[in-house]
Amino acid sequence: MISGKAIKYGDNVNTDVILPGKYLELSLNSMELSRHAMEGLDPSFAEKVQGGAILVAGKNFGCGSSREEAPLALKYAGVKCVLAESFARIFYRNAINIGLPAVECGGVSGRVEEGDELTVDLENGTVKNQSKGVTLCVTQLPPFILEILSDGGLIENLRKKMKR
Repeated sequence: MISGKAIKYGDNVNTDVILPGKYLELSLNSMELSRHAMEGLDPSFAEKVQGGAILVAGKNFGCGSSREEAPLALKYAGVKCVLAESFARIFYRNAINIGLPAVECGGVSGRVEEGDELTVDLENGTVKNQSKGVTLCVTQLPPFILEILSDGGLIENLRKKMKR
């Protein structure tokens, strides 16, 4: 179970907004990059995400370049999960690879408001909006993706398998 307050954005949030390219040259440190997550779109993002949050978005979240630092910046900033109407394919896979749950949920942008308390159950494929008493269904993640997320990302998953 993943719980947190919703931080909400619209459609077509691209990787250049998630992590502006000018910061890629400054550091490869994920914690340093996380300080700049979403700053061009939402200067108050760092405050909102403190203590952990669930990012809610519309369609085509993570479009644009294939920079893997974008989901890393979100994860290290404190985003526990990203719920969106749909994802750009490369962002989706990069998020899973680094252990950040990215889950498609039809209708989520219309049923969740900024600050709503959410609980995401990846295994059962549900999102409960505790603030509104509404439960939404999400696209069920396959067992191998749940395993990757449970292990903290693809590299950790592969390390675990190699030790068997």
